[in-house]
Amino acid sequence: MPDMDYEAEYNNRARVPEHAEIFLRWARDSENYRADALKAGRAELSLAYGDTPRQSLDLFFPQAGSSAPLALFVHGGYWRSLDQSLFSHLAGGLNAHGIAVAVTGYDLCPIVTIADIIEQIRRACVFLWQRLGRRMLVYGWSAGGHLTASMVATDWPSLYPKAPADLVSSGYAVSGLYELAPLIKTSMNQDLALDAERARRVSPLLWPLPQERTLDVVVGALESSEFRRQSRAVADAWQKAGAQTRFKEIAGKNHFSIVAELADPQNPMTARVAELALAVKP
Repeated sequence: MPDMDYEAEYNNRARVPEHAEIFLRWARDSENYRADALKAGRAELSLAYGDTPRQSLDLFFPQAGSSAPLALFVHGGYWRSLDQSLFSHLAGGLNAHGIAVAVTGYDLCPIVTIADIIEQIRRACVFLWQRLGRRMLVYGWSAGGHLTASMVATDWPSLYPKAPADLVSSGYAVSGLYELAPLIKTSMNQDLALDAERARRVSPLLWPLPQERTLDVVVGALESSEFRRQSRAVADAWQKAGAQTRFKEIAGKNHFSIVAELADPQNPMTARVAELALAVKP
């Protein structure tokens, strides 16, 4: 068999040539959602959880206000592009179900490492716990799917003794990557700076898993064979480790169209995320 073309398998923008137009649409929809939420008094923007400008998050509340169940959304961009301002509109899906949504940013490679980003998202979770006093569901897309799994697999008491052990016990990962060694063979590794050992340390597929964890893993049926394989692999491996997992390929969806579904309150994906968020104990 020929060697896998990892460059082609992991280059989502090449697979979806209209990605630039998609990003422009997301930016417009997100700007409108922020404006409407601010006008209604349902948003708190640019809340700093760390010591750099990108370590900030935006909070969008439903009518129930800050007492609502909580979800944290983590954006993608291969840990080296995009920011939370493109994804504000996704909060609308869960807000309509009575769930508060934090949309977080983080520093990017190569300024920081993937290990640094994992720790930044952990700090964002702890910040939300301290501010709102609530455990949370984490959900994310692409690199954010990886970071979602990383939060679910975190041993919180070992890192933050004052945080509850089940600070993040469930997640919903969309089109994520969970074992990063294949990225060593791609051109993006100039920014990611992975070698075999670094890739192993930041691959949640390979981490020991705390008890009583839940992870839903979804991927577009039109995505590359590697993205579909990685999603199946983490669902299978974590289920064998004792987690409750679900895996689903979403028909007709590519790497970018799949995440757009989460803006729609009536979409089955959004309904499932809402179900998971509502099941999180306060």
